Amino acid sequence: MIAHLCCSVDAGYFLKKLKEDFPDEKITGFFYDPNIHPYSEFKLRSLDTERICRKLGIEYVEGEYDYESWLKAVKGKENEPEKGVRCSICFDHSLEATAEFALKNGDDKITTSLLMSPMKSQEQLNSIGKVIKRKYGIDFYAPDYRKKGGTQAQQIYAKETQMYRQDYCGCIYGIWQQKQDQEIIDELLSPVTRQILPASIEERLEIYKKRLEYEDEGSEYKIIKENFLNYRLLRGSVKFKVKSEKCKTENPGQTFGGAKGKWEIEDSYILFYSYLQRPARGRIDFVKDGIGYFNRMQIIFVEITKFNEILNKKYQNVKEITKSPPSIEEEVEFREKITNTKYSLSPIIIVDEIKEKYEVDIEAKVYPDIREILIKF
Repeated sequence: MIAHLCCSVDAGYFLKKLKEDFPDEKITGFFYDPNIHPYSEFKLRSLDTERICRKLGIEYVEGEYDYESWLKAVKGKENEPEKGVRCSICFDHSLEATAEFALKNGDDKITTSLLMSPMKSQEQLNSIGKVIKRKYGIDFYAPDYRKKGGTQAQQIYAKETQMYRQDYCGCIYGIWQQKQDQEIIDELLSPVTRQILPASIEERLEIYKKRLEYEDEGSEYKIIKENFLNYRLLRGSVKFKVKSEKCKTENPGQTFGGAKGKWEIEDSYILFYSYLQRPARGRIDFVKDGIGYFNRMQIIFVEITKFNEILNKKYQNVKEITKSPPSIEEEVEFREKITNTKYSLSPIIIVDEIKEKYEVDIEAKVYPDIREILIKF
């Protein structure tokens, strides 16, 4: 039997019951979920689902992440609600792939852990299963393991085994509908620097990889949650003022951005937790040891040489930081050394060389959030 798997929480108890019902059957877990967005979330769910299969002694196969084919399949159904037509197409897409895999593998029946999810329609799944049987000549087994306390037992099992519990169905349209009233949807944001941000999918993926290492070495651990102040930089622009001789000779009195001369883009790097309520234009009040203090909005400019000195780095210029940035932990450490506090939200901007006048525009969000922490005993 090939069991299509969607996530560890639904797969765990479902596979456990399958093994009880089919003690002599070879069950293969087939993780096929090209609907999941982003790819890092796909890998995280696959990682934890494979872990549960290992615990239950079930062979695990990760299917192809064919996201483009899924997008084509649900085109025109982007605004459908949960359990609507888009979900039905999605089920059909996954179960067809499972049936094709079963035929190649020499298996004569399939099932799916989607049947375990209270968020999915068993009626939809059973209907699709009948079509699959007619089309591929393969049986579709559809047990209802939710009944007789199954859903409660599923949750207990998930808690006991410390499974990864996602907070959205998986697809980009589902998450948009579910979280559109939130101030920010973390799952849809990724930094150009490719840093691992706090409470991001990428951070959770690293945590769950480390958890596997602890289990392999036999170490005890616990995954807990903590409240903290999260941050996302949405966009940032830093310009410096240069005097334009051309402006003075050909267009006397012409202004650029409200002042004689012109503003040019400055190569800069904006540090984590840099928050600005509105755009600011002004000048550097004074510079001390490579650190320049702006005359407005508590903005701090730091030259690359000072940045290197404090963090023991060897960046030649600011552009190199973007290509190979420090970790967020290092950025927070740097902030504390510059401001003497962990709680500063003052914009800190790294530049190659401090100029006299600047225009700074930063759009960022600072918000309460929850993150997972892995504790090893």
